[in-house]
Amino acid sequence: YLMVVNKPQSMVVHPAPGNSDGTLVNALLYHCKGSLSGINGVMRPGIVHRIDKDTTGLLMVAKNDVAHVSLVDQLVKKTVTRKYTAIVHGRIAHDKGTIDAPIARDKRERQNMAVVDNGKHAVTHFRVLDRFDKFTLVECQLETGRTHQIRVHMKYIGYPLAGDPKYGPKKTIKFDGQVLHAGLLGFIQPKTEE
Repeated sequence: YLMVVNKPQSMVVHPAPGNSDGTLVNALLYHCKGSLSGINGVMRPGIVHRIDKDTTGLLMVAKNDVAHVSLVDQLVKKTVTRKYTAIVHGRIAHDKGTIDAPIARDKRERQNMAVVDNGKHAVTHFRVLDRFDKFTLVECQLETGRTHQIRVHMKYIGYPLAGDPKYGPKKTIKFDGQVLHAGLLGFIQPKTEE
């Protein structure tokens, strides 16, 4: 019915202009011999949700349309648990918090997202796992799933992700992209209902 895949860094989830091969979809098609949900068409078979190219971690993949509908329904109803681990710049003084700030395209930088008054509702919960001299290790739990949500929200409160080429300080650590890992997914299995 489904797979959970641990996506590596630097891998795009589905083909798009400039990324026609080497994507997660290409790997899935090879592995599954074409037995993936067709709901999102030939360019995104089986893809239920995405994570950014340089974000590592877990993705749900639907092997058939029944599973796809169920998983998307769970995402829409916000019953899927999604937790990420990240390293952010600065030492966060408080142990946990919630960022409730709407996100939309940045009016000045159209390729970026930003917190804007008329954006889509977005909520991220975070808790501190460890503190270092100039960085903090946090766990972020998504209540909504907007494009670049964790990256935008953490920048918004003054703690951008380490290594983030789009929203963070440039060249502060040696890492190719943001230090962000999708480490936990919780959902109901469509067939067994476990």
